[in-house]
Amino acid sequence: MRENVQRFDPRQVMSRPDFEVFYYREPKPGNVEVHHHDFYEVYFFLNGQVEYWVEGRFYRLEPGDLLLISPMELHRPTVREGGLYERIVLWVDRAWLEKLSAGGDSLSRCFDHALSTHTNLLRPSAGQRAAIRSRLAELVQESYGDGGYAGAQYATGVLLQFLAELNRMALHTDEQQRTDEPETLVSRVLAYVGTHYSEELSLETLAQNFYVSKYHLSHEFSRAVGIGVHRYIMLKRLQVARQLLAEGMAPGEVCIACGFRDYTNFYRAFRAEYGTGPRGFAGE
Repeated sequence: MRENVQRFDPRQVMSRPDFEVFYYREPKPGNVEVHHHDFYEVYFFLNGQVEYWVEGRFYRLEPGDLLLISPMELHRPTVREGGLYERIVLWVDRAWLEKLSAGGDSLSRCFDHALSTHTNLLRPSAGQRAAIRSRLAELVQESYGDGGYAGAQYATGVLLQFLAELNRMALHTDEQQRTDEPETLVSRVLAYVGTHYSEELSLETLAQNFYVSKYHLSHEFSRAVGIGVHRYIMLKRLQVARQLLAEGMAPGEVCIACGFRDYTNFYRAFRAEYGTGPRGFAGE
């Protein structure tokens, strides 16, 4: 699969209406900021030293681990120096997957964080890891025109098989596969922001709530998450706002529900992040 290695692309927007798959193998790339997107992501870790943060949970990855990232979940990898960083990343459009699931079992069930059994991390057995790598290598090959006649159709078939297998694996996940790190100050702050984003939040108020100095909280938060407290609060509010707009809530109501006391500030922040105002995103 070495000949199918792609140059790392920092974009977080799909250019195709169905799915995209990338095989990356390189020295430590540049820093990736906390981000979210509208599609499903499957991240198959092959080599390197990586800690991955997803919505308040920190995962220390082992070769062969799978991460399942749902649309709009905030996430970020932290890659340490030393050796090559190797992974296969699969993006799947949400609406396209819903159409494929119509009339049958949902292929997005493994991404549903509302389920009590949900986990972002799957740690397959040795046999499963080999099968997954083979399946994804085949998907990369067919997607980049190396498989032969009817490659696009063949790739879609491979993807459907892989997603079915992924959902079966997720259904049999047990608590032992949940390897998030022990609770820390930062994880408690992240959880607090996740449930109090509609309230008045700042570095000062969070430091008071958790009985630490502003300097200590700011330093620990930036070190663990990669961005400052203020930026994270803004991202969380915008993430929820985008979801509420997609569900049909009026922009003025979304503004208040997400902790923006001033519509002008909400509009400016939303447009700066997504390139369109709230009303344009909501289709109004």
